[in-house]
Amino acid sequence: MILDEIIKKTKEDLEKRKKEFPLEWLGRSLAYNPFVPRPVEPALRSTQENPYRIIAEIKKASPSKGIIREDFDPVRIAKEYQQGGADALSILTEPHYFKGDIEYLTQVRRYVPMPLLRKDFIIDKYQLVEALVYGADFVLLIAKALSRKELKELLEYTWHLGMDALVEIHDKLDLIKAIFAGANIIGINHRNLESFEMDMDLCEKLVPLIPKGKIIVAESGIGNFQQIKELNSIGVDAFLIGEHFMRQDDIASEVRRLKGGDLSKKESVPG
Repeated sequence: MILDEIIKKTKEDLEKRKKEFPLEWLGRSLAYNPFVPRPVEPALRSTQENPYRIIAEIKKASPSKGIIREDFDPVRIAKEYQQGGADALSILTEPHYFKGDIEYLTQVRRYVPMPLLRKDFIIDKYQLVEALVYGADFVLLIAKALSRKELKELLEYTWHLGMDALVEIHDKLDLIKAIFAGANIIGINHRNLESFEMDMDLCEKLVPLIPKGKIIVAESGIGNFQQIKELNSIGVDAFLIGEHFMRQDDIASEVRRLKGGDLSKKESVPG
C-alpha cells in the first residue's frame, strides 16, 4: 500500500533529521523565529461575501500522476494564486513521492499574506516544530495514518505551538477519530490513499455526520465551478485544489473562475 510506503520512508527521513538537528536545537531556534502563525479559520470559513474559499496547492508531482508541472517555481505560483484571490495555500513538503521541500514554506512566506498549510505525512511532534520554524500557519494531519490517541496528541500540540490543523478523513471511522481529537477543520479527501480511486460522492455521505460549526474542506478531483457550488450548498466551506491549477497556463484567472468571478471560460474536467 502506497500510504504505508510513504509513512515508512517518512520515519526513515525523520530519524536522520532528528540526529542532524535534534529537537532541542530546533526548539531553541524558535526564539529567533520571525514567523508568527496567522489565523486560519477566518480564511477558510464560508461567508455570504466569500462563499467559496480556495486552498490552492503548490504541487510538483504525485505518486499516481508523476510530474504534474515541469515549469515549477513555488514563489511565482504563490504570487499567481494571490492574484487570483486564493484564500490559503497548501505547500507539499514531502520530498520523495511529491517532490516537495520544506524550504518552499519559507520561500513563499516572504511573498504572500495568506495562511500556509504544510502538507506532508505528519506522524511526530518534531515535524510540527519544523512546520512552525519554516513558516507554516497550519498543518495536515491524516486520520488514516494515525491512531485516535496519536491524532489527539498531535492536534493538541499543534494548537500549543499556535498553529492550526486540517484533519483529513476518508471514511466514517476517520471522522470518529477526528471528532474524538477535537478537530475544528475537517477535510474530506475524495481520493482513497491506498488505491488512489476517487469517490466524488464522499462529501454527500460524510458532511451530514459532521457536527455543526466545524469548517469543512473538500479535497481532490475538483476542477469546475458547478462542483464547488453544489458542494458548498451541502455545507462545504473550502476547496483544496492542486493538480487542476498546476496544469493551467493562466493560474490566476483559473482561481478567479473557480471562485465564481469569471464564468466566461468553458468548464473543464476535474484533474
